[in-house]
Amino acid sequence: MPAPQNAAAREVYEKERAHVLTPWSAWGASDPMVVTAAEGCHLTDGDGNRLLDFTSQLVNTNIGHQHPVVVKAIQDQAAELCTINPAHANAARAEAARLIAEVAPAGMNRVFFTNAGTEAVEHAIRMARRHTGRHKTLSAFRSYHGATTTSMNLTGDARRWANDMGNTGAVHFHAPYLYRSHFYAENEKQECDRALEHLDSLIALEGPDHFAALIIESVPGTVGIMVPPADYLRGVREICDKYGIVMICDEVMSGFGRTGAWLALDNFRSGDDDWAPDLITFAKGSNSGYVPLGGVILHDRIAASFETTPYTGGLTYAGHPLACASVVATINLMRDEKIVENARSIGEDVIGPRLRELARKHPSIGEVRGLGVFWAVEMVADRETREPLAPYGGTSEAMARTFAAAKSDGVLLFMNYNRFHIVPPCIITADEANAGLDILDRALDVADSYVGS
Repeated sequence: MPAPQNAAAREVYEKERAHVLTPWSAWGASDPMVVTAAEGCHLTDGDGNRLLDFTSQLVNTNIGHQHPVVVKAIQDQAAELCTINPAHANAARAEAARLIAEVAPAGMNRVFFTNAGTEAVEHAIRMARRHTGRHKTLSAFRSYHGATTTSMNLTGDARRWANDMGNTGAVHFHAPYLYRSHFYAENEKQECDRALEHLDSLIALEGPDHFAALIIESVPGTVGIMVPPADYLRGVREICDKYGIVMICDEVMSGFGRTGAWLALDNFRSGDDDWAPDLITFAKGSNSGYVPLGGVILHDRIAASFETTPYTGGLTYAGHPLACASVVATINLMRDEKIVENARSIGEDVIGPRLRELARKHPSIGEVRGLGVFWAVEMVADRETREPLAPYGGTSEAMARTFAAAKSDGVLLFMNYNRFHIVPPCIITADEANAGLDILDRALDVADSYVGS
């Protein structure tokens, strides 16, 4: 990516290059895009180019950029109370917790606030260990749970490899992924049944009485948006009940409208009297990242463990008033503007049909899958062998050139290994989505040129 030509933006670029250690990159190779403005579903780079944001940044700006209702709520809260010791009650935190509990399954009435999703995962595991008196954990090989010590050990993404230290007892399992089935399944029912059999057997062999928690993304995000079979999460709940293991649904990326439901797990429940996890981790979409915030939603049966025995965990900025004010504004406006419903209809009526149409047209697409505004386009060099267009944990010229073609045409894509994730804000209109997908269609011609080469 060339440095911006605009003088002011180039100064920002040079300061970044000189002083900032960019996440997940070697600073010597850091080449950040300068962003000078953002609004709705678009952002503007340092040279004034307006881009349709098909990434929601890190899949967090569910209400889009700079929503005036949430910006004003933050401003108003700053004028009233900027910060406070989390031991003290404040109106913003109390109302945020109440609203979050309202969108959670019945019986989940208490919230522990953190500053990010990775901290939410850390505390959820700590809660499970305190509740059960056990230590070991279960998580999927293809998963992402965060970048702090325990959450990184739980993660199955390739970024774990260099950081797999400091936490003992992390056991990984294979979750459903029919397109690249570990179980040689031919249909979703086989994949579901065999994945559950594998999980049950693994627990039995690893010592059921030693497991405190199983954490699973309701719909895995970073690693590929593999929508699970309809009965899989219910089956996981039954296995956890069988062995007394705390079930944690990680909704950090998939929650708060992203899948066309308030929580992704709602897609796999038949109502409030159906199964529910013991803990839910959340962050991103709860306030679109306008101010850093995450948290854990506790089922009453877990919260009871801390009614008379203190929970030994806390954070200086947990439940920060500015962050909580943004949560309150976000949830209310999502209801008022029917943003969750919009995400569902855009997925069903626009993104899903258009991506399936592109898959029929472009030989570089192996599979498309998703819900709401949460979709993956899996890119292949050969449809018959399903050879990825980029290796696991890496990238390729084909993927990089396709990404660049889309960007030069006006769309910022989310690229991860051999996949493009189509994850625009939940507020996106049909016209905006179609315009972005038209650009993706043209960019995929670049990827097609690498098929069979």
